[in-house]
Amino acid sequence: MSALKLALVQLSVGAQKAANLARARTKVLEAAKAGANIVVLPECFNSPYGTQYFGQYAEEIDSAKPSVSTQALSEMARESKVYLVGGSIPELEPSTGDLFNTCTVWSPEGQMVAKHRKVHLFDIDFPGKIVFKESDVLKPGNALTEFATPWGKFGVAICYDMRFPEVAMVAARRGCVGMIYPGAFNQTTGPLHWELLLRARAVDNQIFTAACSPALDTGATYHAWGHSTIVDPYARVVGTTAAAEDIVYGTLDLGLVDEVRKSVPVNSQRRFDVYPDVSRS
Repeated sequence: MSALKLALVQLSVGAQKAANLARARTKVLEAAKAGANIVVLPECFNSPYGTQYFGQYAEEIDSAKPSVSTQALSEMARESKVYLVGGSIPELEPSTGDLFNTCTVWSPEGQMVAKHRKVHLFDIDFPGKIVFKESDVLKPGNALTEFATPWGKFGVAICYDMRFPEVAMVAARRGCVGMIYPGAFNQTTGPLHWELLLRARAVDNQIFTAACSPALDTGATYHAWGHSTIVDPYARVVGTTAAAEDIVYGTLDLGLVDEVRKSVPVNSQRRFDVYPDVSRS
């Protein structure tokens, strides 16, 4: 299979978990009806984004004992018959009481095929603009994540993970054709770096990249940037939007991965005698 249709659901997220799950289902089904093969939800799609909310909205993630949100995601994937990258939800680890920011991925049969705990926590301080410290509440994950589809493998990471090029480098060298990032940049970091980072990860690794944000809610305590975006291996933006609720579609021609790698063969030109291969560390 040489092409697939990707959909990024830039969801409007509110304070009511049940309403968020119902709205996500409606949008996932809409995307599937439009022909999407892989559908992506945003970071913290079932809850407002903020350290004050993570504990309140957290759920255990156990494939043997589905929670409210994981059961909903499984049913969405099965009903729509798509691969569903389930944004992220606050996860409670019952054995320790620790909280994580966690993405789950679901097959068209409704089976959980991957789980990624955000590796790099969002701790920033822009004087006079925004201070945010996920580490006040969350613990970081300790593993990189990928999942297989009939079109190829995709890496998955969350938001701030995008700033660390090693994550995408490792995925690409393990054979992934794309990186998918549920994310929620804000009105300070978004205009500066959102598109830049997606294009940088794409051109560095000659893969597709995509990031899915919540829609902007000016009444919320955290103002998401929106602008969910898909980028091709030439670092060209092939789909994007503004800040309102929307679905961004893009057809991923996987032949472009081979095309760009033959045109600019950096894969065979790397000098691992001069610098290390991070994928082997």
